Amino acid sequence: MKRKPILEIKGISKTFPGVKALDQVDFSLYPGEVHILAGENGAGKSTLSRCLLGIYQPDEGDIFYNGQKVGFRSAGEATERGIVAVHQELSMIPYLNVYENIFFGREPMLGRTRLIDKKKMRKDAGKILEELDCGDMNLNMPVKQLGIARQQMIEIAKAISFHPKVLILDEPTAALTVREIQSLFRKIKQLKEEGVSILYISHRLEEYAQIGDRITVLRDGKKVKTVEAENVSEEQLIRLMVGRDIRELYKRTATSDKEVLLQVSGLSDRKQRVRECSLTVCRGEIVGLAGLIGSGRTELARLIFGIDKPSSGEVYLNGEKVTGKTPEYMVRKGIGLLPEDRKQSGLATKASISWNIIAASLGRFFPSGILKEKKNDHIAGEYVDKLQIATPDVRKKAGELSGGNQQKVVIAKWLAADTELLIFDEPTRGVDVGAKKEIYKWMDLLASEGKAILLISSDLPEIMGMSDRLYVMRQGTIVGMMEKEAYSDSGIGQLMMGDVKK
Repeated sequence: MKRKPILEIKGISKTFPGVKALDQVDFSLYPGEVHILAGENGAGKSTLSRCLLGIYQPDEGDIFYNGQKVGFRSAGEATERGIVAVHQELSMIPYLNVYENIFFGREPMLGRTRLIDKKKMRKDAGKILEELDCGDMNLNMPVKQLGIARQQMIEIAKAISFHPKVLILDEPTAALTVREIQSLFRKIKQLKEEGVSILYISHRLEEYAQIGDRITVLRDGKKVKTVEAENVSEEQLIRLMVGRDIRELYKRTATSDKEVLLQVSGLSDRKQRVRECSLTVCRGEIVGLAGLIGSGRTELARLIFGIDKPSSGEVYLNGEKVTGKTPEYMVRKGIGLLPEDRKQSGLATKASISWNIIAASLGRFFPSGILKEKKNDHIAGEYVDKLQIATPDVRKKAGELSGGNQQKVVIAKWLAADTELLIFDEPTRGVDVGAKKEIYKWMDLLASEGKAILLISSDLPEIMGMSDRLYVMRQGTIVGMMEKEAYSDSGIGQLMMGDVKK
């Protein structure tokens, strides 16, 4: 007997001003299936999921759910019918605690009273988090005090609490640790066995074979092909996604002249998240900073950039002591930071692409203090062309771009500022393989021009491929330094996990 899909899309198209996001796309999802949606940023993956949920209304085409034609008008309506999504953007209410966020708007009541049954909420939230191996989480803690990875697990727990028939996961592992990813995958397999259908969107190709049954590849808004996950290689998928072979992804041009640009000596913070860290970065060099999430890498970057104040230690730039200066001062001295969370800290998402690109160099281009929009747009347009940022208009809001294009805007901001030292914190998190290649190309070009880059990454192939040498952090301390010729997965992994002595 032929299986019937629980969800089927026929000929869906969606156009935004200047961009055809979806073009006659067909897609099907079967009961108990994990169907992966793959493609570069801007391929149409998130747009497709938003059309399914009723967030966007398609221009043409039909959606069938359990064999019936549907047209949801909101995500709430889709949720009521059993289709629930975990989006890339976190939707936590920061001042509410863990269990309040999971059951916000659906709080159970005590009998016939109007009093919330907090005991039941805590119990039910605890059970779901236990199933996700997060049973140690403090349910009474406001989520604003938790890291991005923990907040992501709460989002997933919230979605599971709806007991969905169809679960849409959009880049769910982008901020998770290896342990949390493994826990999520175990839960996905359990849900699959229970008959839940899962639409899984991810740029991490290594995940596809672990959990996927089928893979549908989109490119430029069109469906390229649907394949069985077990019958396709990563190389074949990359070719389907980008329409070409990607070779020499981690291309480096050795140019370091060993002139020290950044020197960090014995740097510590007051909360002991960073303890007596020392490192150097030379002109023309890309230096990696590896470590598990929570090892102190981002906290060290914040100390260097002046966001947080150190309790001890020194930072020197071109031999000048700059310890504890403000970020504004560091920018004037030629340091730029691409933060881990680009939407919260790297971009003004509601401002235009043009304004974002010029934001760190207003004094350079407009010394009179008077911003001229035409000149601003012209300057921004040059960087849009250089970095191949996909947008029909530089005045479009930065938040409306895909993840990879948003990251390119942040890079453009620091290129416009003519920055000497760039701190890249997880520069390719949540971006596709094509955008990764572009970002790597610009990193190599900047280094070849004598700029210096401190690269923080959880992606071992990335940090090994792009860095000339690297430091490893564990529990707030730098526990080792390796030259490129000594790199190995096992050696770096042992330092990160604490299997060898300092």
